[in-house]
Amino acid sequence: MFTEHAEPVERDTNASVNTEDTAESLLSDEMTGEQSLALEPETSQVTEPETEATGNLECQDSLYTQPADGIPEGAAVNNGQDESGEFVVTMLARGKLEEQGVGVKGMSSPLSETSTPEAPAFLSHREEDVTAESWRQHRKHVFVLSEAGKPIYSRYGSEEALSSTMGVMMALVSFVQSGDNIIRSVYSEEHTVVFLQKGPLVLVCVSSSRQSEQQLRSELLYVYYQIISMLTQASIARIFEHKKNYDLRRLLAGSEKILDGLLNMVDCDPSFLLAAVHCLPLASSLRDSLSQILQKAITPNLVFSIIIAKNQLLTIVQEKTVIEDARLEPADVHLLLNLIGASSAFQAGEIWTPICLPLFNPDCYFYAYISYLDPPECTVCLLLLSTDKEAFYAVADCKRRIEEAMVAHNSLSLIAKAQSYSVSQVGVSDLRHFMYKPFDVPDNHRQLTQFTSPEMEAPYSSEEEKMRLLDLYRYMHSRIHSSSRPLKLIYHVAERETLLAWVTSKFELYTCFSPLVTKACAITAITKLLRWIKKEEDRLFIRYPPKYSTTPNPSKSSRGGKSDQQDSTDNGFLSLL
Repeated sequence: MFTEHAEPVERDTNASVNTEDTAESLLSDEMTGEQSLALEPETSQVTEPETEATGNLECQDSLYTQPADGIPEGAAVNNGQDESGEFVVTMLARGKLEEQGVGVKGMSSPLSETSTPEAPAFLSHREEDVTAESWRQHRKHVFVLSEAGKPIYSRYGSEEALSSTMGVMMALVSFVQSGDNIIRSVYSEEHTVVFLQKGPLVLVCVSSSRQSEQQLRSELLYVYYQIISMLTQASIARIFEHKKNYDLRRLLAGSEKILDGLLNMVDCDPSFLLAAVHCLPLASSLRDSLSQILQKAITPNLVFSIIIAKNQLLTIVQEKTVIEDARLEPADVHLLLNLIGASSAFQAGEIWTPICLPLFNPDCYFYAYISYLDPPECTVCLLLLSTDKEAFYAVADCKRRIEEAMVAHNSLSLIAKAQSYSVSQVGVSDLRHFMYKPFDVPDNHRQLTQFTSPEMEAPYSSEEEKMRLLDLYRYMHSRIHSSSRPLKLIYHVAERETLLAWVTSKFELYTCFSPLVTKACAITAITKLLRWIKKEEDRLFIRYPPKYSTTPNPSKSSRGGKSDQQDSTDNGFLSLL
């Protein structure tokens, strides 16, 4: 067990094959613009990543959804277990079920079909026997509980069956706290246990993977942010201040699939590791055209206009005055992508629902208009974020104008043809895969952090091989970002491949080569790769994120003061206590 004041931890990893060569001896003259450190023995002491959320978004603490056609305002919703994939709007509006309806307009809402049973896979997942050896063999467990020891969420098995286990976890936390300390992690021969306390919530990860403590804590932060995105930090704080042993599952009922989906994404998507957003490669002329369409379809208090295709970012347009105060972080975009992908309810028509962006402002809601532009395929999604909860019809009119312009420019058919690229297009022999994250993009201090990588191809076609490669990237990442001894360059020879990681002031790069590639060949290959990326950067990244300026209503400015704020007692949460 390690507390906040524990000594640095040395962890031995025999799989690493590193050299004592300096980075200067590895880099060609063409690539020596940055000073590099000598390659060092591995250490894995890490610190907890804390991100301060900022922003002057007008607080709107009340939960709101646009009533569906044919569903009277104040319609009751069955409190039984809904299909987890169809829960989103119902869950977000649960605090005011007696006052407001479900947020779907147009087509009949699947959320109203409350008797739909859960998927068999999800049921078996939730009903897994926590005493079975198969439950213990899971690669990574995640638990969320309150300070009172009340279970809130478990990735595998039911919370009720794990209540005593979570009680032991809370006892460990309390015992260390009694000595004026904070428990951070526990290491055993095969597992790493990481603790994270955020306000009244305690999050615990038990992992048998090779991930560092810092990486596991970052994943717990994502789980916390996903919960905040649904309830807001201020509401959770008020609830537990009023009643410390409150069962938060009453407000999160049905949200398990969103949290499960988030953890599945974290396991297989390098976006979370790099803290960056993956953009769909697109001709710059088409991306610019889409951005101009979004710039022209605006309304007061519209803050972000986003188009997502195939679970990747196409373009994003931002309101100038809001961005002067705060920026949209990659983590917020990841949460939006996960929320949309976790529920088929968003394919049912036009959704109007509150959503909190924790890194932008953890205490306030945006009001999100979500609609797919290409039914029934539902691969291109429009997301419009406003600070005005009464702006549904105005924002829906923006969508109509966007749709008309995209039809006129034949944009949807062009987007349908857009695909991720193959590593063979780079033209570098023996290069199997790479991940590249630029730091020198224009207007970087206000721009969304992005990265690019090709599709994983043979020999990484199977899910098992993809996970193995991602684990190697995680290992290299933990070495590069070690708090006790950070490195700038690592050459690593694994059993079936050779990897090279390099970080400078301009980029962060992870490359994977065939196993017989030498250091000299790897350096030459990276030189060619960087030239190719430079040539293709306008297609791979959003280089110059467009902005627009709206004329906010005087009483509903996105930068307004507290005059329009509502006390949390009006949002229905505390009425459930």
